[in-house]
Amino acid sequence: MMNLRNNEAGRLHVQRGMRQECKCHGMSGSCTVKTCWMRLPYFRHVGDALKDRFDGASRVLVNNSAHLRAKLKNSRRRRRWRKLGKVLRPFNPDLKPPSRRDLVYLANSPDFCNRDPKLGLKGTIGRSCNHTSIGVDGCDLMCCSRGYRTEVREVLERCSCTFQWCCKVRCKTCRTKKVVHSCL
Repeated sequence: MMNLRNNEAGRLHVQRGMRQECKCHGMSGSCTVKTCWMRLPYFRHVGDALKDRFDGASRVLVNNSAHLRAKLKNSRRRRRWRKLGKVLRPFNPDLKPPSRRDLVYLANSPDFCNRDPKLGLKGTIGRSCNHTSIGVDGCDLMCCSRGYRTEVREVLERCSCTFQWCCKVRCKTCRTKKVVHSCL
């Protein structure tokens, strides 16, 4: 039910972003015949709108009424949306129900920061991170604001590689010092 509802919300975002484009045909640029069509929105625009909806998604519960589920299966698409609203109700009854374009979820995501062998999560302790990045590989985000340690390591790397005619690459092995950041 949740996937059906979220798929429908995605289709609504695409449909809402569609725009009409026209092209004129005729002698010397005169518009004696005009051809028009609907054009899909740019993928980036739909993605940005859905990302905003994802960030503000609403938690819902499933109403386990078999009667509602049976009706939902046999209904048409327009009526299906009303029934989806009855099957999926807000987790917090004090909040307004999500609109047709809102995304919903059933359960909170697990905490990926901490180790949880039951769920197969290894956590982020000890993972390498990039201290200059503000993206998902950045130390602040990856280390879950717990901080990180910086150490200088001596590593062996291939260097001074040269290609020798027909099919050989010869390299030297060099010792270099590398600054490595890892999550606490």
